[in-house]
Amino acid sequence: MVQRVLFSINHPAQVHLFKHAIWELESRGIDTLVASREKEMTIELLEECDIDHHPLTAAGDGIVSLGTELAKREVRLYRLANHFDPDVIVSRLALPAVHVSNVVGCRNIVYTDTVLRPWPVRAVYHGTTLPFSDDVCTPPGFDLQFSCNRRHDVGFQELTYLHPDRFEPDAEKLHRHGIDPDAPYFVLRFAGWDAYHDVGNRGLSGTSRWDIVDFLAGRGDVYITSEQELPSKYEQFRLTIPPHCIHDLLHCADLYLGDSQTMPTEAALLGTPAIRVNSVAGDDEMHNFEELTEYGLLFSFADEDAALDCVEDIVTGDTVGEWKRKQAALIDQKRDVTAHMVDLILNRDIDTRSASARDTVEVQSSI
Repeated sequence: MVQRVLFSINHPAQVHLFKHAIWELESRGIDTLVASREKEMTIELLEECDIDHHPLTAAGDGIVSLGTELAKREVRLYRLANHFDPDVIVSRLALPAVHVSNVVGCRNIVYTDTVLRPWPVRAVYHGTTLPFSDDVCTPPGFDLQFSCNRRHDVGFQELTYLHPDRFEPDAEKLHRHGIDPDAPYFVLRFAGWDAYHDVGNRGLSGTSRWDIVDFLAGRGDVYITSEQELPSKYEQFRLTIPPHCIHDLLHCADLYLGDSQTMPTEAALLGTPAIRVNSVAGDDEMHNFEELTEYGLLFSFADEDAALDCVEDIVTGDTVGEWKRKQAALIDQKRDVTAHMVDLILNRDIDTRSASARDTVEVQSSI
């Protein structure tokens, strides 16, 4: 019987990924604990959500620093787990969480939807984690370089917190922070591109960023969330609302554009036109991005000029109702991913076939 669950949270997006499961488990009398990491607004989000947590490390800057941090986190996570004695450790696919769960003798559940490039990075990372993983949850068709014990197709992981059963937009939050949800506005996201899985890739160039900002600023308010410093001229556009309001902001926006991988999915699932621009767009795309594109909710570009053309087409159109209809059609086909997560943590009777067995069934059904 599961009595204690340890979550390892390394990034702001992971707070959203796991928060509803944490709350639901606690409501059932199960002890939970979060091993946190000081990166961007991760700590602020956890505290806003009133989630008990223990900061283990701060995000490194550069490959050497990240490697040092990884080693420190594994040691500190082991000490925390050894004291807490969890029955299950839940995390994104990460070396410390997977390794520590094996050392302390508890089950681990990992979630991943990030394509690691180049392939040597993917091979090394998957090779040092997947063979030690118990349950791996991925989007359909996601490529894993090594086998694991059990694999589960869970669809859009963002639906753990954006499914209509979990999220209800609150325009009043925006009013309280000086944003008029009924006025035209645009949300831009500029990622840092300094994580281990970003090696060899890049986001929007500086020139294209500011061309897009200048174009949009003449047509509404612009709000920028950036992992990098902004030129003084554009500092006025930096987003200042609390991080827990970001999904309300995305829901009411007229357009989202950015070079990260998570926020365009979030915007699209909320029915907001989403444009994703980076060097990996179109290169062996993930199933998630392909599906959002098929529904007409997401546009991905490696060509920055083409992205700007798309911005102009969307902004000059009048299709708000159309985007929400597309979103409703997609959501109607999807499940509540948090409910699946809780069932998996509690080891209930769900699909726990091995990855190879499941793949065999899928191949046979397609013949």
